[in-house]
Amino acid sequence: MMIMEWYSALLLLIGVVVLLMFAGSWVAFAFFAVNIIGVFIFLRGEIGLSSMPMEFVLSITKFSFVPVALFILMGEIMFQTGVAYRAIRAIDPLIRRLPGRLSIVSVTSGTVFSALTGSTIANTAIMGKVMLPEQLERGYSPTLAMGSIMAVGGIAMLIPPSALAVLLASLAEGSIKDLLLAGVVPGLLMAILFIAYIVVRCWLDPSLSPAGSEEEEIIDKRRAWRGFFTDVVPLLLIFGVVVGSIIFKIATPEESAALGCIAAVIACLCYRQLDLKTLMKALRETAKVNTMILFVIAGSATFSQILQISGATGGFLRMIGTWELSTLAALMLIIAVLLFLGAFMDQVSMMLLTLPFFLPLAAASDINLLVLLIVMLVALEIGLLTPPFGLLLFVMQGVVPPWIKLGMIYRAALPFLGIELFVLGVIVFWPLAATWLPLAFK
Repeated sequence: MMIMEWYSALLLLIGVVVLLMFAGSWVAFAFFAVNIIGVFIFLRGEIGLSSMPMEFVLSITKFSFVPVALFILMGEIMFQTGVAYRAIRAIDPLIRRLPGRLSIVSVTSGTVFSALTGSTIANTAIMGKVMLPEQLERGYSPTLAMGSIMAVGGIAMLIPPSALAVLLASLAEGSIKDLLLAGVVPGLLMAILFIAYIVVRCWLDPSLSPAGSEEEEIIDKRRAWRGFFTDVVPLLLIFGVVVGSIIFKIATPEESAALGCIAAVIACLCYRQLDLKTLMKALRETAKVNTMILFVIAGSATFSQILQISGATGGFLRMIGTWELSTLAALMLIIAVLLFLGAFMDQVSMMLLTLPFFLPLAAASDINLLVLLIVMLVALEIGLLTPPFGLLLFVMQGVVPPWIKLGMIYRAALPFLGIELFVLGVIVFWPLAATWLPLAFK
């Protein structure tokens, strides 16, 4: 076992993980590689290495991870069957005579879709394929069209059923129910502010969103409410099953996730959109995503232990302790770290890399655990739009026409990024904005 100063151990362990990720290594493999290095240096080599498989198993065999798999399955069922597309098309006719109508449809539909899938990538990809071509064809500003789609894509991380919220609460040993409920208000507030921004901007500059024809308006009026009640309301009942069963304590988060899957299957059967081939594809995609997540969790759990054994975590926290940070200052430090990392790393990696440091820091700074987790969740969501490597920026790049360059996608994200930062500021200075809903249903 090698003796090393805490800052040297911290630099070595964090540096190797970041270097491997920048080199293009998969997140799980980056954690496994640094774990092997850490075990040989700090845990007596082969003896420590022999205990790693047991640590891996213990880290992922937790019942609290069950909703992650089930929420992903629920979203895949809705995605693979195409039932969610019906909701998007049904919402379109409801919004008339507003500046930036199709961009508003994108935000509204994306918010509903978030409540059905919980997947930021699926949300952005589907909205990009469905709504972007139509907006560009009708002469909408490309930056407005892309920005609204990318912005609402990230809301899926906040509004239940959010698999990442479940994962974050599970790893932090917090209340899954409370974090799921805490994400509702920030998510809806963002959607409302996105719509307000679109309306104001298009009112000031009508050339950004040409109005539809009179014929389109007549068609919309005839089909609007019928489509809403047949294609949107039944799907919203799935959201009601998941969130309602948690709020009214009918089911635990694990049980509510299972109920959501059952409700999704029933809805797809009623629409005659589900067959054995589609179901098997949804199960395969769910297995792929969950396998990746479990591998990352296994690697990061051992990584956290090595950080503690090496003295890196304790040394870092002792250094922070000498700064005598207030609760607000500690929160701002946490946000600054997450926003910086969000420009370069994916959300799961950020969460697993920072939790070992943030949890003790929050305890030492008297930060409520739920406030810490909702601030982290919103900051992680902002990272999805942060240039140069925000995940949703590249998802959008995959669905846009070739003439749209990455720089234009960056510009499209910036105004909506500002709105998300504003919502984060509201939560920091007025935590009750996010926590009142879980407190109301204690």
